[in-house]
Amino acid sequence: MQKFTTLTGVAAPLDMINVDTDMIIPKQFLKTIKRTGLGANLFDELRFNADGSEKPDFVLNKPAYRQAALLIAGENFGCGSSREHAPWALLDFGLLCIIAPSFADIFYNNCFKNGILPIRLAKEEVAEIMAEAKGGANATFTVDLEKQEIARPSGETTAFDIDPFRKHCLINGLDDIGQTMEKSEKIRLFEEKRKVTMPWLHI
Repeated sequence: MQKFTTLTGVAAPLDMINVDTDMIIPKQFLKTIKRTGLGANLFDELRFNADGSEKPDFVLNKPAYRQAALLIAGENFGCGSSREHAPWALLDFGLLCIIAPSFADIFYNNCFKNGILPIRLAKEEVAEIMAEAKGGANATFTVDLEKQEIARPSGETTAFDIDPFRKHCLINGLDDIGQTMEKSEKIRLFEEKRKVTMPWLHI
C-alpha cells in the first residue's frame, strides 16, 4: 500500500449528504477484482449521461477539479453496501483524502485499508472548507498526517483527530498484509518451534 504522509492538491466540493457506495461505484462495475480501472466509472451516474457523454455540471467534470486529490463531502459519506470497490474507485481516480462530517463505518475502515485518509470534522468546519474548495483550481489544500493538520487556501489551519494505530499504518503504508509481514520474524520463530514441539503437524 502506498504511504500517506503529506498531500497537497485541489479539493473538489461534493456538496451532498448520504452519498452511498452505489453512487460512488454502481453495481454493474463490481464484476472485477482488480483495484485498477475503476476510476473511469467513479460516480458514473452523476458524471455521465446515458449515451456516455459527460454531465458538465458535475464537479469532477469541471476543468478546475479534474485533477482533484481531495474530496469534500456532506454527512454520512460512503453509506449503503460494504463494497470495497468504492475506495478502490476513489483511489484509482486520484482522490487520496475525503473530508466529511461523518462516514459509514465500513467505508471508513475500508479507506484506511486502501491508503485513503478519511477525515471527520465538525459540520461547521466542513462548511468552511467546502466554501474554500469552491474557489476552483487555486483552492489548494495541504494535509499533513504527521501533524494532523489541514492547511487551507485562506491561510488558516484546521486540526483533525485520527486513531494512532491507523495513523501509523497510513504513514508506513501498511495494509493487513503489511501488518502481518512486520511480524514475519516472530512468525518464522513460532513455526520453527512448532516443528520441534508438534512434528506431526508437519508430516
